[in-house]
Amino acid sequence: MSLAQWHYTSAPPGPDGSGFRFTAVTPGLPDELLKEVEQLIGYEPPHDAPSQPTDTELAALPEAFSHSVLSDGTRLLARTVPTGADHSGRGGNFHAHAVRLPASTALSTGAGSTPISAWNSPQWATVTPVGGVPAPLEAPPAGRSFDRRELVTFAASRAPWLAVFFAGLRELSEEAAAPRIVLVERDSEDVARWIALASAVLPGAAVHRLTFTTYTRRPHLAGQQILGVLPEDARSLAGQDHLCRVLDPAGPAPAGPVADTWAVIAARVWLARAPELFTEAAALPGGPLTAGPLAVAALCAGIAPEAAGRAAAADWARKHTDALDDQRLRQLVDALCAPAEDRTPAETAALAGLLTALDGRAPAATTAPLAALVLTEAVRAPASGTPSAGTGLSGHRLPALPEDLKRRLAAELAPELRAGIVGRPGDEPGGAGTDTSRPVELLRVAELLGMDSADLLPGLAQRLAHALIADPEPAYTPAVRTVLEEHFDLRTALLSRLDALAADDPPAAARLLARTSLPFDGIQTLPHLRMCAEAPAPAPDGGDRVTALHSVLRAAGASPLADPLVLRTAVRLVWDGGTPTASEARLMLAESGSDAHRAAGTWSALVKAALDGPGDRADAPELAHDLLRSFPEELEPRVRGALQLLDFARDLRAGRTGSGWTARALTLRSAAEPVEPGVLLEVFGTLARALLSEERPEGELYALAHCGDTDLTSAYRRAAHEEWLRDRLRTVPAHAADCFTAWTSLPGANRTWDEIRTTLLDKVLRPVVRTLPAEDLAAVERHLERTGGRRAEEFRTWNRPGALGRLGLRLGGRGRRQGG
Repeated sequence: MSLAQWHYTSAPPGPDGSGFRFTAVTPGLPDELLKEVEQLIGYEPPHDAPSQPTDTELAALPEAFSHSVLSDGTRLLARTVPTGADHSGRGGNFHAHAVRLPASTALSTGAGSTPISAWNSPQWATVTPVGGVPAPLEAPPAGRSFDRRELVTFAASRAPWLAVFFAGLRELSEEAAAPRIVLVERDSEDVARWIALASAVLPGAAVHRLTFTTYTRRPHLAGQQILGVLPEDARSLAGQDHLCRVLDPAGPAPAGPVADTWAVIAARVWLARAPELFTEAAALPGGPLTAGPLAVAALCAGIAPEAAGRAAAADWARKHTDALDDQRLRQLVDALCAPAEDRTPAETAALAGLLTALDGRAPAATTAPLAALVLTEAVRAPASGTPSAGTGLSGHRLPALPEDLKRRLAAELAPELRAGIVGRPGDEPGGAGTDTSRPVELLRVAELLGMDSADLLPGLAQRLAHALIADPEPAYTPAVRTVLEEHFDLRTALLSRLDALAADDPPAAARLLARTSLPFDGIQTLPHLRMCAEAPAPAPDGGDRVTALHSVLRAAGASPLADPLVLRTAVRLVWDGGTPTASEARLMLAESGSDAHRAAGTWSALVKAALDGPGDRADAPELAHDLLRSFPEELEPRVRGALQLLDFARDLRAGRTGSGWTARALTLRSAAEPVEPGVLLEVFGTLARALLSEERPEGELYALAHCGDTDLTSAYRRAAHEEWLRDRLRTVPAHAADCFTAWTSLPGANRTWDEIRTTLLDKVLRPVVRTLPAEDLAAVERHLERTGGRRAEEFRTWNRPGALGRLGLRLGGRGRRQGG
């Protein structure tokens, strides 16, 4: 089948007056295709091109050799060259010759044929065919491939840019939206050499999908993946890094390392003048453009990749051990074990994986150097300080080693192993961010080498315990989990240490057990850990915390009398830094007894519950009485005074006090300063309610009016506004009479008392009296008459509507005193 061809030129105007036209086209091609091809094969000379170039100047102008994909899926291979000045002398005359390739058509049957190999084919025409009809073309133009020596020399001249170029090339082959590669070269043949480098590394199908042009004046409009431009045209791409990857060998070398491991290895292969390794790597399993096969081929050929490349080779070999014969395997192992200054934990992990995969697959003589390297690197690599860093051995089963190798490595590595397992003298015991994987992996190494590590276990257990308590999730790494499942002695030592730390910080231990699967079922008692595992979730309303306390104590398996610290742990777990209520504290004291709380140190939590506990404080006075009796030696003077204030309130409620209430309360308060606000509210509220009763001792009202204590007088005012007093005023005429007597007594004692009593008369007593039926009013008056004097008459005057009655009361009552 003959391939479709186009010839296109800028020449003397044709019949339509245009100087740009197709001068020869294979018959039968649709017009839409002509328009598409025309956009791909035009030519704009450089800005500084002469209008009438000499032959030498003409030869120096760039050629546009391109490979493009057409909208119907076929491909276009084209060559456009300048041919001299046009008839008007304006310059820019060119000739384009293009060939349409079906999507599945290779360029030729020759080995290594790629689109760029047609660059210098003699079949490309520079003039229109005679008669305007292209000669039949059964196969794409055939040219010579670039000479190997020429390409390796060119690669060496572009060494700093090779890895960046190959990284971009791999992106283009895998992602449709990858940034295009723009090659800034004066000579379009150098662009062709770049493309030849790319064609040598790409697998066959990818080579024929790669589109390019060796020259364009307008790179932002070109549609190919690789574009050749002159330096002056590259400036139009400034700020388009997301669209284009610009490589300018005349400019500064790329800064920073290239992250694409395959690209870095590909660059090294070219610089080692061994491009045949790309073909060798392509024959290995693993997929095109992957780092592993190429790294293996390079290592076996004596080319040393960087650490990431060596890791890729080891990882590939681990997965494809059957793809290497014994000789190649020995070559690879020897190459991987060669001295290197840049080994990383990732490489060590990959080498350990390979070592595990080769156990039983390869002779010990082959794997011994690898085993020695893996273990030595694992031990001597610097610690990273992160919990999951480890040594690279986590998850890998280490093979048995020959005895002579074990003895040699044990002698060489013993100091580093011991220091890595338990830390160096002066190191902190552990904490958040501590590397927990590394020491347990080093313990595995020590035991593999036959070292006695029993004396190292307590120190290691301490490091692990502190790290687990400080930050459970990152510290409980797979390496730690595995060693605890397998190593009974270490697990026993660690759990004992964690139990001790749980006694110091139960909430932290509870968080550890909630977030990890730490195994502690066994013969160890571990009371504190078992309580932490039983710790209740916080309830929104507090829940029944005393019941939760019982549950936690049962989990301990030990009595608080035998081991008082379990009581402390249980209290800290259930209340987690909070304070029990007074009622909860009373139950705790009654159930466990003062001796247990004294030994556990939890008596201070009971005291805090009495003085500053949350919720209903009705039980606080009773709790204070119990505490004064239970802990007489432990209470400091101020705390004892505050508890005595509450105990005084208890006595007031029970009616067990004599006279001198106000004086007693103020004296106790002075001894307890600064008094907790809740205590003061409770005690002064109780005293105020007692002072509002008819049974108050003689002289208490006088003491209240003259005390000058704003907290107590405020409490009296609040108590007088409480609903219980209003109910009693409505139902007990004697109490109404008593309050009228009290609130009309001692006028002028001080300004505060005058304000309080007149407010209570107007805002509390008057609204109640105004609603009393006549018989109740009469009963109030009878009670007032029994007191003697003018109380009943003053009451009637006060209760009479109008301001005159109130004014007469205030004036007429002045000067009298009431002991109340």
